[in-house]
Parts: sequence; C-alpha cells; structure tokens
Amino acid sequence: MSNKSEKTSEEKPIIAVNKWDGSAVKNALDDAVKDVLIKKYNYTECFRLMDGRLLICGIAVSVAMFALLWDHLYPFPQSRPVLIMCVTTYFLMMGILTLYTTYKEKGIFAVAKKDHIVWEASSYLKKYDDMYNLVLQYKDTKTGVTRSEQFNKSVANYFDETGLLLPDLVENDVSRLHNSILAEKKKE
Repeated sequence: MSNKSEKTSEEKPIIAVNKWDGSAVKNALDDAVKDVLIKKYNYTECFRLMDGRLLICGIAVSVAMFALLWDHLYPFPQSRPVLIMCVTTYFLMMGILTLYTTYKEKGIFAVAKKDHIVWEASSYLKKYDDMYNLVLQYKDTKTGVTRSEQFNKSVANYFDETGLLLPDLVENDVSRLHNSILAEKKKE
C-alpha cells in the first residue's frame, strides 16, 4: 500500500501509510515535521542542500549525454579517449555525490529560514526498528550560535492502528523541541 493523501474540510491532509513499510513511515513523519516548521512557525523553506545535489547530478548526466552524443557522431574506435574521459568524470561525480550526501546533507530533510536564523531537521529510522529519532538544529548566522535538541520515540506514538498519521501529536513534539531550543537562547 502506498501513501495516500486526501483533503478534509479543514484542508488538513490525511496521510495513510502501510505501517509495516519503514521508509513510508519515516517519510510521512518527515513531511509532518517539515509542515510544522513551515506552516506553524511561518519559516521559509530553503532548498540549497537539494540544489547542491541536483547540480552534482546535472553535471554527471550532462557528461553522460555528451558521451552519448560524441559516440553517435564519432563511432567507437574514434570516440574511445572521449568516452574514457566521460566515464571517469561520471564516476568521479558519483563519488562526490556520495560524499556530499554523507557529510553535507547528513540526513537533513528540511531547512527552514527566517531572517538570519536557520532551522535544520534531520531524522533516522533504522531498518526493522520502530524508534524514530528527530534532531532539530538552530543556527544563528549572525552570531554563529548553534543549538540542537532531539528525541527518540516509537513511530506507534504517531500512527493509529490503520496507519493514519496523527499530525497533532507530531506537532506537539516538534513544538516542544522548537520551544526548548528557543528557551535556551533566552537564558543566554
């Protein structure tokens, strides 16, 4: 069973997932967290991380398309040096993409901004595990201050028996994290 979305009279989406599909459950929770940051707190979503990934992939695909065109115009024996260069460049770009997603993205699924404040949300859900770990990070780009909070809860806390997401429960936990980070800021 795949994700289903329907609109109610309140315009809140009803998200139903197969509760035994770990990636669908994680994605539904991630989307709910992103909705809280964007809609409740009126932050603007920033797509720079995704743009970086798209740039790397775009370069790799362009190199592959150039190799295809070059091989079409100059059949194999003539195109061999160019094909070797293109294949090497393609695999180099895939290595860069792997490093980028591992060390730069680090599981971040949402980046929200307001003025000079940046909020990053990242999560993980291990295979065959029900514990959803959410990390919310606050960065002040003016002062360089960074704070983060996290929680680790069972996905059963956020879904009913039929696999319907309960967004109010997600909102409560995300709001608690958000407010605790802001409370730390006020103490300083």
